[in-house]
Amino acid sequence: MKKTMSDYELIELFVKGEQSCFEELIRRHKNKVFAYISLYIRDQALAEDLFQDTFLKVIQSVKSGKYYDNGKFISWVMRIAHNLIIDHFRRVKQLNTVSNDDYESDLFNSKKLAEDNIEDHLIKRQIQKDIRKLISQLPDDQREVVILRHYSGLSFKEIADITDVSINTALGRMRYALINMRKMMEEAKISLTFN
Repeated sequence: MKKTMSDYELIELFVKGEQSCFEELIRRHKNKVFAYISLYIRDQALAEDLFQDTFLKVIQSVKSGKYYDNGKFISWVMRIAHNLIIDHFRRVKQLNTVSNDDYESDLFNSKKLAEDNIEDHLIKRQIQKDIRKLISQLPDDQREVVILRHYSGLSFKEIADITDVSINTALGRMRYALINMRKMMEEAKISLTFN
């Protein structure tokens, strides 16, 4: 029954003491939130800590009455995660949010490459490396929109809510990111085609 309830209904029951309702909220949104955190935080243990901190902050805010439903629960949770990530980078004074390590997990393609032959695998790895490099060279606001859209699979409405800008601004940032990536590809003579 809880699986068919809205986020707001689950929150209301949680506030009234139904712990299992919050467990359902976590189950419902954990993959999206953790994927978002993991895109910025490459250390698995640290990403898990920030994930837990995110939901602890959500619990505290909900229990203290600081959350008012406007149909944007997941956007609100993602904004909390986003702020915790920013706080982390401020603490460690680390600016580079996209890793260039060839051996780290693939950012664009979670599909296993086991079926591919070795040449295809090497070509795909090079393409992925080139894409990560291009994204890392984007201005912060453009890089953030690309990551939220392509890695976390968020809609532009959700991106606008998380980044606290209008939908048109989020769309514009994506457009400029793509334009800038194309320019960088032309200047570096990078081809992202596979064939």
